[in-house]
Amino acid sequence: MYFHKQELQFKSTPDKPDAVYARKLQEVLGGQYGEISVALQYQFQAWNMHMPGKYRDLVFGIGAEEMGHVEMLATMIAQLLEKSPLGITEDAVQDDPTVAAIVGGTDVQHAIVAGAGARPVDSNGNPWQGSYITASGNLLADFTANENAEMQGRVQAARLYHMTDDHGVRDLLGFLIARDTMHQNMWASAAAELREAGIEDFPVPNKFPQSKEHTEFSYQYLNFSDGAEAGNGPWASGPSFDGKGEYSYHDGPTSSVPMPPPTHPDVRFYGTTELPNVVEKVAGAVQDKLNKE
Repeated sequence: MYFHKQELQFKSTPDKPDAVYARKLQEVLGGQYGEISVALQYQFQAWNMHMPGKYRDLVFGIGAEEMGHVEMLATMIAQLLEKSPLGITEDAVQDDPTVAAIVGGTDVQHAIVAGAGARPVDSNGNPWQGSYITASGNLLADFTANENAEMQGRVQAARLYHMTDDHGVRDLLGFLIARDTMHQNMWASAAAELREAGIEDFPVPNKFPQSKEHTEFSYQYLNFSDGAEAGNGPWASGPSFDGKGEYSYHDGPTSSVPMPPPTHPDVRFYGTTELPNVVEKVAGAVQDKLNKE
């Protein structure tokens, strides 16, 4: 059950309208690592979780918080657009509002589609996609993905902070960046506890028997580049991160097999092969008569 309270988590009002910056803010709203993504990622992780208790409560709670961040950014974008001019003054483009908007760096659909409001898109106008969400049901995999999402989101918010001198916008970003700090630490702590408690571990999924994988390849570092320094990292020698193997370094692959011959699917896929056209046409006609669909 959801209940909406008409309040925001933090007070911030822009100093002045700025349609160009409103477009930039769309990235941390509707981009791959924006607030829509993390809000729904956490909600789906909670819905997909197979165990009760603190981890499920954690994910539900943070998902709800992130939905509030969606609201804060959408509100800020609408405020930045509220009194923004519809065009620009250069005579060369003033006669065409679309050209004027593009030259000015704004998102024309902020005006045409949303009526001076936010949209579920990134800073280039690409629609938000459900494929941005990671919700696998494996908590170590998901919490690690959450760490990455918060890191990427904080990187983008920090960059946006330096793209404006508007005190109100910086106030909002300062708040969101602070919450990203907490969330990065929170997911890292939760992931570490999963390992310490023996609930999950590396390699993920830990429950898959390693005896079923080709373990001779499990801890080999295969250098497929001519860069010489990669062999000096801790991933190239010594005990593995999961404590279950020993790293070894190799210049290139340690195995090789011949490339298999090209495939020949049903001729009615109409791909081009080395067989004569007439042969494939006859084969297709025969398959049609035999109803081999």
